[in-house]
Amino acid sequence: MPLIRTPNIPDPDGFYEALIHAQRGLSDEQADMLLTKLVLILANQVGDRAVLDEALALARDNTLQAGAV
Repeated sequence: MPLIRTPNIPDPDGFYEALIHAQRGLSDEQADMLLTKLVLILANQVGDRAVLDEALALARDNTLQAGAV
């Protein structure tokens, strides 16, 4: 199964709002921990190591490009 690179969430704005709401009231450390746990939970759900490796590479590349601007 290849990594899906097109929008695939029915309500992306609603999900973003829920993600922000889940971090509300947390310290920066707690918010980082929440996001790390979410990544691990979703990685377990995906379960396909090739897809996860592709996603890691994409996220890293996007992060490095954003820092270069």
